[in-house]
Amino acid sequence: MTQALADLLYPHIDTTPEDWYRRYPPRSLPEGAWVTRFAPSPTGFVHIGGIFTSLVARQLAHQTGGVFILRIEDTDKKREKDGSVEEIVRNLNNFGLTPDEGIVQVDPEEREVGDYAPYTQSERIEIYESFAKFLVARGLAYPAFDTEEELERLRKIQEAQRLKPGYYGSFAKWRDAALDAVKAELDKGSRPVLRIRAPFPTEERLRFTDGIKGDLDLPVNDQDTVLIKSNRIPTYHFAVVVDDTLMRVNLVIRGDEWLPSAPLHFQLYQYFGLTPPRFAHVAPIAKMDGDSKRKLSKRKDPEANVTYFHEQGYPKEAVAEYLLNLANSAFYEWRKANPTAPHTAYQVRLDNMGVSSPLFDLVKLNDVSKDIIASYSAERVYEEGMAWARVHNPRLAAILERDKAYTLRVFNVERTGDAPRKDIVNWSDIERACGFFFDDLFAESIAANGYPMPEKVPTEDIGRILEAVIAFDLARSKEDWLATMRDLAESLGYARDVKTYKKNPESFKGHFGDVMMVVRVALTGKTNTPDLYEILQTLGAERAAERLRAAAAQFASA
Repeated sequence: MTQALADLLYPHIDTTPEDWYRRYPPRSLPEGAWVTRFAPSPTGFVHIGGIFTSLVARQLAHQTGGVFILRIEDTDKKREKDGSVEEIVRNLNNFGLTPDEGIVQVDPEEREVGDYAPYTQSERIEIYESFAKFLVARGLAYPAFDTEEELERLRKIQEAQRLKPGYYGSFAKWRDAALDAVKAELDKGSRPVLRIRAPFPTEERLRFTDGIKGDLDLPVNDQDTVLIKSNRIPTYHFAVVVDDTLMRVNLVIRGDEWLPSAPLHFQLYQYFGLTPPRFAHVAPIAKMDGDSKRKLSKRKDPEANVTYFHEQGYPKEAVAEYLLNLANSAFYEWRKANPTAPHTAYQVRLDNMGVSSPLFDLVKLNDVSKDIIASYSAERVYEEGMAWARVHNPRLAAILERDKAYTLRVFNVERTGDAPRKDIVNWSDIERACGFFFDDLFAESIAANGYPMPEKVPTEDIGRILEAVIAFDLARSKEDWLATMRDLAESLGYARDVKTYKKNPESFKGHFGDVMMVVRVALTGKTNTPDLYEILQTLGAERAAERLRAAAAQFASA
C-alpha cells in the first residue's frame, strides 16, 4: 500500500535519494574539514546575528580547509520581499564574507558558483519530491487533506481538554487513511500536505552533543509535522535536512531558536538512514536595556540591521574583529599578541563560545574601530573614507577630493608615530575629526559655534597671542617653535609649564597650555585636536596666518 500511495502522490518522480547522492557525491576535502553554510530567508533586512553566525561558520570552514556555502531558503513565499537576496549577497561581500559556493555576486549581474547547485530552495522541488516519495513508500510520511477549519476545530478540542496541541496519534485523521480515500480526495482536486509519521506515544529521548551547548537531552518528536505544503513547497524542516545532506554540510551553525526543531531534524535523518551533521546552536546577540538583558531587536535597535554599520561607516575589519571577540573572548588576547595579523588567522573554537547571549556594546565596537582605523595608512583612510562618503556624504566627498594631496596630509597627521591618532571612530566621523582642516567646513563651524576660547585668558591677551604667532616663522623645527611659544607665554604673564604654575598659581595668569589653547581654537575652532604643531604644518603658513588674522580681528573688535 505504501508504494502504491507514493506512486499515486508522485507519479512524475522517477528519481530516488540514491540518484541524488550520486549526483552530489562526498566532497574531496582534508580530514577534519568543516563544510558550513549560511542559509537565510529573503524576508527582509540582514540581521547582525546573521553576519555573526556567518563569520564563525566561514572562519571554521576555512581554517580547516573546508567550504562555506550561501543557500537561499525561499520556501516561505508569503514573507519574501523583493531585493532581499541582493541585500544578503551584498552584505556578505561588504563584510568580507563572500561564500565559496552559492550566489557570490549580484553586481553587475547575479553569479552562482559551485558543483552542488542550485543553491536556492525554490529551484530544488524535484529533489525534495524524490525524498518525499521515499518516505511515503516506506510508510514514514503520509498525505493529509485537513482544511484550515478542521485544524482549528481540532485545536479547540485539545484546548478544551487541556491536551497537548498538534497533529498526532488519534488526532491525526489522515494518518492511517485508506488508499481509496486518498485517491478520492485527489480526484476531487484536493491538494494535500505531506506529514511525517512520528511515533506516538513515546518515551524515547534524543541525546546529542551540541558544539556550543554540550550534551543535550530532549524529547523525541511525536508530532506529525508538515514536511511538504499543499503548494508542493517544502517546509524549512524538510528542505534543510535534504539540502544539508546533499551539499555535504557536516557542521550546522545556527541560532538557538532552532534548537526545539532538532528532534524533528534528527528524526528525518534517522528516517533517511543518514548520519546527522554536527550541530552548534548560537545564543542570540543581546543588549542591556536598563538593568535587564534582551535580544537585539529589529524594531528597537538600529544596530540590529547591518545597513547601520555601512551607513555609519564602520570598516568591515572593525565589525569582524568585534564579532570575533563576542564569539571567543580569547580573541582579544590573541589580537594583542598578533597586532598585525589579519583576523582571519585567528582559530575560532566552538567550545569557547558562550552558552548565554553575548552582549552587543557600541562603545566597545567604537574602541575596536578606532584601533583598526589608527592602524591604516593615510592612503587607506582616504580610499575607504572616500568610498563611504561618495555614497553617504557626497558633499564631504567633493571636499576631500578637491585636493587629494592636501587631504592625504590631513589624514597623515599623527598617523606614523608609535602612538597613532585614534580620533576617527568610523568614516562618518571624518567630518567631526578632520573637518576643521578644510576651509569650507571650518568657516561653517566658526559661524555656528564661534571660538571657544579659554575663559581664564583675557580678550586683550587673546589678541596679543594671535598677533605674535602670526609674526612667527612657522617653517622652523617643533622644538624651536615650542620654545618661542613658551617665551611668548612667559612674556604675557603665563607660566612656562604646568608644573611651575601649580607651584605658585597666584603668580601667573595661567600657564603655557592656556596660551596654546588660544592658538588651537583660532586655527581649528576646537579645544581637542591632534598635535598643534602638526596642524600648523599641515595647514601651511598662508592658511594658518589667514585663520589667525581672522580670529585676531574678531577679538580685537570685542
